[in-house]
Amino acid sequence: MAKLVLALAALVVSAASAADLPDVKEGFWTVHTQTVDNPGAKKSEGTYSLCRDRAFDQAARARAKSMKSCTTVSENFQAGKYSVEVHCTVAGSVIETKGVTTFQSDTAFHSETHATYNPAAYGVSEFTITMDQKYVGSCPAGVQPGDRVNSDGTVIHLGKK
Repeated sequence: MAKLVLALAALVVSAASAADLPDVKEGFWTVHTQTVDNPGAKKSEGTYSLCRDRAFDQAARARAKSMKSCTTVSENFQAGKYSVEVHCTVAGSVIETKGVTTFQSDTAFHSETHATYNPAAYGVSEFTITMDQKYVGSCPAGVQPGDRVNSDGTVIHLGKK
């Protein structure tokens, strides 16, 4: 379930075409997430780091746009705010997702995403995820664009080598 939640959140954050969103600084970013699953208001949060460059960001946008089970219902970028509404059908659940990403600069942005599942998926009928992303500097030695570094130091290679 966590992978589905993060995948949809990434979709909302990166669904716009590259021409619509401002470029963000290439390098190492911290990503702090807070998630609330309902029913039950189950809260979780975490932080990881991501090495990004324009090619990785463009590839992520292309993957989001090519998800066959999802359709972008509406999207708009105005005055530093990107809003999007996405409709997906995954594993028999219809997922309606709405999100807003606010670009504070090329080194920080904040996103809030809300989704509903009908019927519920894995006991979750809706979730809200908040993400704060901030640039922290150059990627460390040995960490390439597309590499995610978890808080325990584990590196997950999300990009192509």
